[in-house]
Amino acid sequence: MRFFIGDKEKQLVKRLHSGEKTAMKDFYALYADYLTGVCARYIDNDDDLKDVLQDSFIKVFTHIREFHYRGAGSLQAWATRIVVNRSLTFLKEQRRNGFATLDLDVADEKETEDPPIRDIPPEAIHQMVRELPAGYRTVFNLYVFENKSHQEIADLLGIKRDSSASQLHRAKNMLAQKIEKYNTTNQPR
Repeated sequence: MRFFIGDKEKQLVKRLHSGEKTAMKDFYALYADYLTGVCARYIDNDDDLKDVLQDSFIKVFTHIREFHYRGAGSLQAWATRIVVNRSLTFLKEQRRNGFATLDLDVADEKETEDPPIRDIPPEAIHQMVRELPAGYRTVFNLYVFENKSHQEIADLLGIKRDSSASQLHRAKNMLAQKIEKYNTTNQPR
């Protein structure tokens, strides 16, 4: 019998709730690549990424009984939220320890036009985002991928709303420059 993803997910949740050990393994097989990608949007160091991802999986498995299935995709959305929150907590701890900065005071720059990206592989764009400074990358990801407002970002990161907007603007400009460079370097001759 063929299951749709919603049916598989619903069955997986039941198995996880019942404490079935193979369910954890199946959860990992189903979501590890996706959640690694989510984490990599925020954490640029591979060793730190592994640590944050491991902490996220531990949190998922220790809190799975608190999760209530709400339809297809709800388990993935819940796990994604955990990964994003663990990533933000890690970045805040790094900032407190003086290892990372959120580039709080950013001078305004002139807006650049969005360069074409249709011929750029997703992995290349993902890498460009990972290369952004931590503050720009964090704000960009929260705004673009998590659909957070600048006020929500400011509240999450402990920065001013205007700082969030400035960092997003700066991130977009840096990405536009990286894309332009990629397009120039990789044009067919």
